[in-house]
Amino acid sequence: MQLVTTRDATRLTGLSTEQLREWTSRRALILPDVKPRGHGSPACYSWQTILLLRLAVVLRDCFKLELHAHRDLFAELGTGLARTSFMSLWGKSLALYGEAKWEVIDPRDERLTTDDCIMLRLDPHLQRLSDSFSLPKPGALGQFQLFPALGVMTEAAANNSTGRRKHG
Repeated sequence: MQLVTTRDATRLTGLSTEQLREWTSRRALILPDVKPRGHGSPACYSWQTILLLRLAVVLRDCFKLELHAHRDLFAELGTGLARTSFMSLWGKSLALYGEAKWEVIDPRDERLTTDDCIMLRLDPHLQRLSDSFSLPKPGALGQFQLFPALGVMTEAAANNSTGRRKHG
């Protein structure tokens, strides 16, 4: 399993280092995959945990939800995502029904739920994770890349690929 450290996790989630520590350690909202071993030792995060953190940011910023009240939901989502392949999530949405009830659904499915829920599109998040974790993404005509050629993109590589450089 490929893991990223706190530095890359902050870049991938949009959270500050302090917010990430607050969510993953102090409040234990979403636990890291590898806890820090001590002062100066970074926590490590899988693509599933980064996806969960990104979705939590959307819920907080777009829907103004109090995240701590949904701690059980995040625990259930984390367990479910750990058993889910990255490729199977492309083209899907996450339906959150409240409490700890959720499901991954295909929005093109005719049997869409009629229950009230919050729907979160996964593709924008998967795209970002695919670029950073070297995970497969659909190519032309809906086919998946057999061998993604990217490694874990670090902050320096991300800055260079976008033409930005740090001067100092």
